Amino acid sequence: MIYKRLLPGLLVVFLLVAGAAKAQTPKMDWVSKVGSRSFPVSKKIFSVNDYGAVSDTTTVNTRAIQKAIDDCAAKGGGVVTFKPGTYISGSIFVKSNVVLQVDKGVLILGSQNFDDYPDINTRVAGLEMVWPAALINLIDVKNAAIAGKGIVNARGKFCWDKYWRMRKEYDAKGLRWIVDYDVKRVRTVLVQNAENVTVKELTFKNAGFWTVQLLYSKQVTVDGIVIKNNEDGSGPSTDGVDIDSSTWVLIQNCDIDCNDDNFCLKAGRDWDGLRVNRPTAYVVIRKCVARRGAGLVTLGSETSGGINHILATDLYAKHTDNGLRVKSAFTRGGVVEDIYFQNSVLDSVRNVFQFNLNWYPAYSYSELPKGYSYDSIPAHWKSMLQKVTPPEKGIPVAKNFYISNITATHAKLVFEAVGYPQSTLKNFVFSNSTVSAEVLGTMEYIEGWKYNNFNLSIDKAAPPAKVSGQANEERLK
Repeated sequence: MIYKRLLPGLLVVFLLVAGAAKAQTPKMDWVSKVGSRSFPVSKKIFSVNDYGAVSDTTTVNTRAIQKAIDDCAAKGGGVVTFKPGTYISGSIFVKSNVVLQVDKGVLILGSQNFDDYPDINTRVAGLEMVWPAALINLIDVKNAAIAGKGIVNARGKFCWDKYWRMRKEYDAKGLRWIVDYDVKRVRTVLVQNAENVTVKELTFKNAGFWTVQLLYSKQVTVDGIVIKNNEDGSGPSTDGVDIDSSTWVLIQNCDIDCNDDNFCLKAGRDWDGLRVNRPTAYVVIRKCVARRGAGLVTLGSETSGGINHILATDLYAKHTDNGLRVKSAFTRGGVVEDIYFQNSVLDSVRNVFQFNLNWYPAYSYSELPKGYSYDSIPAHWKSMLQKVTPPEKGIPVAKNFYISNITATHAKLVFEAVGYPQSTLKNFVFSNSTVSAEVLGTMEYIEGWKYNNFNLSIDKAAPPAKVSGQANEERLK
């Protein structure tokens, strides 16, 4: 490594590790196989207005919309449409061979009554439990889609307000770890146990919780959607797109402004996630934009089933908290590996790379406070409190990351990387990239990191980077 001080307050770092140029990036023969393989072909039209749906700002049209969907499916499939206007709805369930078409000029408003979202068996934040259905659901379906250039505004503030009320109460009782599960906020779109599904071109606003969740599904395409979750305030946990124990997924041409992770890959949490043991794998995220949010591409924190074979390429982040992010905990387990992050531009992010295997302890680790009887607590509390045995099974692993052709400017930190003594961040390869930041940052418990033409410009005189656990490689010092 060479440090070269050019001007007061300007430190330029060139990282060139001998032999790194020879490092081979594995082939990605799987990339062409992702995404939905079919789209409903029937052109038969079923207008929700013919089933009694009314365009106004007071009528809840859930039953009329659902009748149109059910009739469409019963008659072999087709397209469910809306006349231009505004339609309030609670949970609706798209069926196989059906396209829910929300065209330009159509605005769907989510009901603000929790009773309009019936409970279903699902998984949220890594835990299988009973939870309200989403506004739009595609569950146990094949060959289905939601599409169009209209707008779906979930009007999620009723969920945000409930969360902050309960959060204050739960924090005071030492229950930070369970409040997110007790609030039961409403997701906007849920694709669950489905195959060959397309979500295309719609604009989603103000999610009550996660915006689009792909759960236990395969061959899914999310193409050209816009997410704007910050219009009515700053809603907590309004993730953009969550790929959750799903495979062969294509995410492309999307533009996300949210208040949590923009594009997030998940695979279950702790004991329950290890029990389910379903990975997220073979995912391509390309040609997308991330604006405000916690992470352009985030892996975790639910890592129990493993996350592997991920390609994130041709992305742009503006004022996003983190560029590439890994988060987990030592009760979570799972292996995160074969991750490719390339050909992307990061502008004014806080951390270019954040890798933390002991993320947010107050949320990540469950402990029942004194005064509570284990026999009287809800079932999902017991799932969260179930210990991972042996404890070593809960140690997550992050390895084999290939990062190339990244340009980052006006960042705060380059690295916030923290592994474990018993689980180092292993074999991270950085190539052909240029990064400028205020501070180099921290790297602890890393192993086998390699750099090839990886250029860092540190804008301010700052304390030396904290680096430890680097085995058989040149250290930052």
